[in-house]
This record gives sequence, structure tokens and C-alpha cells, in this order.
Amino acid sequence: MDQYQQAIMPNYECLLFDLDDTLYPLSTGFWTICTENIEEYMVKKLGIDEKKVLEISPILYKTYGTTMAGLRAIGHDFDYDDYHSFVHGRLPYDILKPDHVLRNLLLSLPIRKVIFSNSDEAHVKKVLSKLGLEDCFEMIICFESLNPTKKKNIDDNINIEDVPSQPNGNSELLAPKSWIICKPLENAFEQAFKIASINPKKTLFFDDSTRNIQTGNRMGLDTVLVGKTHRTNGADYALESIHNMREALPMLWEDINKSGNISSPRKVAIETSVVA
Repeated sequence: MDQYQQAIMPNYECLLFDLDDTLYPLSTGFWTICTENIEEYMVKKLGIDEKKVLEISPILYKTYGTTMAGLRAIGHDFDYDDYHSFVHGRLPYDILKPDHVLRNLLLSLPIRKVIFSNSDEAHVKKVLSKLGLEDCFEMIICFESLNPTKKKNIDDNINIEDVPSQPNGNSELLAPKSWIICKPLENAFEQAFKIASINPKKTLFFDDSTRNIQTGNRMGLDTVLVGKTHRTNGADYALESIHNMREALPMLWEDINKSGNISSPRKVAIETSVVA
């Protein structure tokens, strides 16, 4: 009986999805627009010289996971909501159209589905709404979920101009430490697991970032690299498009057929508090 029960049990209890450039393609252009908005914010709001911005922006992103986290790490103090409003609030969201193919794929899988994004709550909700996917996920883990509303004080001993000359390729990022928790840091994944009660050994993780995929793999997740045709280190699967889920991951549907599991979509919950 135990063997029979094990045979019909689905392999995965949860599907964990990144948002940007994962649920919609990179060709949408949001990445480029966000990068331009971030650089403009650094010049206009933080008073950094434009040439310096072009020099340090990619280094901060590669070293700290996000440029925002890097700016905090090197001593800049700013309002998180203002930053997100400037970077995401001006995006041309009307570019995004309802994705009926993806919606049908998601709703055909009666497995828990959770969003895990570095972006702010308003952006995540806007994107999901435009894609017509707002009721496809049980929970949203976003910037506010992982970071307290009240910012910690910056270290007065940090020199704002003290930026690493080369990005650090390790998963555990070097000092100066950022107060912002985000992917690809392992503690971001640990927090997400706690918040959503996720068992990484029973979870399939979708992301377009090789760094995030590698961390997810180290944390025990099975991983799907989205937007690529070939697997890289740390990726168990690769999807050129999220629309290729059924072809690349047929076992998800096979598991459902074996178990006879049927469920209906749940109302989306957005987790905005840090779980200690």
C-alpha cells in the first residue's frame, strides 16, 4: 500500500515563479526601460555623476543582486516607495497583453503556485493584472515581504564612492553589506520558504536569472531556467518560453493524471511581512 501511495503522489507540491522576464518575454523591453529609469534615478535623485552611474550601475547589480541593494550597501539613503515609483511606476504596462495560453497552462495544474519576485508589490500586481494571471497564484512574495517598511540606518563609516571595482561572482556577497534582502541571496530564499511554508525538496522553481537558478539549486529546489534553450550550471530544465511548460515538463501533468488531483484557483494572498 505504501508503494502504491508513493507512486500516485505528485512529485511537486509547489511551483515557485519569478515574475519579470519569466512570465513575459525579455523582448517586451521592460528590462531595458527599468535600467534606464534606475540610471536616471541615480542622477536626478541621488546626485551621482552620469559617467559614474554608467560605471557603477552594472557593478552594483552584479555584486548585490539588484542595483537598489547595491546603492544601499554603499551608503545611499532613499525612500523605497519613491525608488520603486520612479523605476517601475513609469513603465508602459499597456505593452503587456492578456496571456490566455499561459493562464490555461497554470490553471490546468492543481498545484500550489507562488510568485517570488524582487520587485515591489504594486509592480507585481500590475503585471499579473495586465497578463490576466492575477487569480492564478496562491501567494505573492515580493520586495515588501522580504524587507521591513522601516529602513535600517546606513553605516556612517561607509564611503559612498567605495564601490567594488569588479563584481563578486560568489553567492554570498562581499561587504559592504546591503540592508536589502533579495535574490540571489540565500537568505532571501530562506525567508520565502518560511513565508510560504515551502518544502524546497518538493518545489519546482522558474526564473530567467542564472544566478537565481544557481542559488535555488543549492537551496534544494528543482530549477527551470526560462528564456534559454540550453541548461546552465544549476538548472535542471530549460525553457525557451514559459509557454513550453507542457512540452518540457510533461511529468507535471502526468503526476496529476496519476493522482486524480483536482482543485480550483485560490484567491491571491500578498505576503508583506517578514517571518522571523
